[in-house]
Amino acid sequence: MPYQKKLLAALIGAALASTAGAGQIVDGPIAFDPIPQSAEVLSAAWEQPHLIPEGFVMFKVSDETDLNIYGTGDGRDPADRTDMNTVNETGRQAGRFLYRTHEVDECGAVSVVDLQSGAAKVIAQARNCVAASPAIGPQFPELTRGGDLDGIRWTPWGTVLFAEEDPQGRLYELYLDKKDPSVAVEVKDRPAVGRIRHEGIEVGADGAVDVIDALNGGSISRFVPVVYGDLSSGQLYALKLTGLTDAEQAYGIGHPHTGPFEWVALDPDLVHHDAKGAADLVNATGYGRPEDVEAIGQVLYVAETSEDRVLAVDLNRQVVTAFVTAGDNAPAEGNPNFNNPDNLAQGPDGRLWIVEDATGSDIWVADKDLDNDGKADVVYLFAAMVDSGAEGTGIYFGKDPYTLFVNVQHAAKEFADGTWAITNRNPTSQTIGK
Repeated sequence: MPYQKKLLAALIGAALASTAGAGQIVDGPIAFDPIPQSAEVLSAAWEQPHLIPEGFVMFKVSDETDLNIYGTGDGRDPADRTDMNTVNETGRQAGRFLYRTHEVDECGAVSVVDLQSGAAKVIAQARNCVAASPAIGPQFPELTRGGDLDGIRWTPWGTVLFAEEDPQGRLYELYLDKKDPSVAVEVKDRPAVGRIRHEGIEVGADGAVDVIDALNGGSISRFVPVVYGDLSSGQLYALKLTGLTDAEQAYGIGHPHTGPFEWVALDPDLVHHDAKGAADLVNATGYGRPEDVEAIGQVLYVAETSEDRVLAVDLNRQVVTAFVTAGDNAPAEGNPNFNNPDNLAQGPDGRLWIVEDATGSDIWVADKDLDNDGKADVVYLFAAMVDSGAEGTGIYFGKDPYTLFVNVQHAAKEFADGTWAITNRNPTSQTIGK
């Protein structure tokens, strides 16, 4: 069933208009009353993968029953490990196509779902695919490894960036057919952006690319190209706090690693082979598994997974603060608790959305910092995973401000890795599926 028909059927079936109303705790396009707690019972038997607020509906966009990339057909079906999402945010048929990475060890793939027709297919796959991990989509020479594909991001110049969360992982740029954005025509390796354990990727309007190194001791970096829209050459910088000794920049020394910072240039030759080594040479500040980066205005938000917190990197003031921290402005114990923040998304009203890297992972919404103390004023629980093996990944708002995409990864339920949508959209809208 096409995406827009699924959406309309779900909304009508749930009688959305009679349940949603004024007076909800969190206002805006995604107005909601927070759910009271995480799922108490997890299982592989479910019709819907998350608990969600009253007045919302959730429906499947595409899973392994529609597209099974790594299926063997012999009862040993490996998960497709659907990871991160983006849509074609600009250009021809903007918002129609949802692009996804798949975080498998080899034969990595980028898939696309047509949000109008519901059709899903692989559009790029690594050249190392063999009989045990068959290629069902086009392979590209420069997509050499494709191991643990993770972050994915649409660029302002109309390409798709995606990357590997592996030591010396590569960042790739995918070029699409100008007449059909569901067709890939070329993949280019971009070593100047750095060989690191890539996960989150952010691209600014000025063409700068923000990346992180997803390990304990990983750095936060910014790539500035020589020419806008050309990632073949440029300078990679790493964030370094000022006023600390080189020893104090290391991860795990007890310092909160917040405060004023500067961007330190990294050796371009070394960056092409080992950006982690280049960051270590300048004693860049090390963080605890920074796993995603999201820009809202002039603030970069970084999920620091090992520390159960989300950082705010203020680009104007050049100051790092702890925006959300378990035990401070988010619960550290009990049900629910804020645990292993992973992927981030900008909500339609500028709030920060956060999903956890954990079994039974929750989705949280961090309110804005209205009192200017560097941290979210309030943190709300929006949704909770019910699958006993899965985590939620890839939270993302595309062109529709009323619909959140979220992936189910390594589900205990059979053939359930895939993408779902959560919405409070008015079923009479004329822009469903666009």
